[in-house]
Amino acid sequence: MTHLRDRGVDDLAQLTLMSDGASIYECTSNNEVIDLLAGGQGVFGIAIGRVVVEVEGSLAQLPLATEEVAATVATDELSLRRRAKGA
Repeated sequence: MTHLRDRGVDDLAQLTLMSDGASIYECTSNNEVIDLLAGGQGVFGIAIGRVVVEVEGSLAQLPLATEEVAATVATDELSLRRRAKGA
């Protein structure tokens, strides 16, 4: 994880991580993926670039913290009095 954290986002977008259950391999080209698969063992792979795009899209859809605060303004009697007194 530290190795991945030290890389820039642009570098991560070009990676495919592969695992055979015992080791994790970092593939930066289609040829590296093909070479790994040529060994005949079963592997699991994830293209990090797609994950980055999906996470960015999900984060963009989240409400801003200020919107949440505005939406949760208390409307009980004490809060209304304090607000009226301060205005």
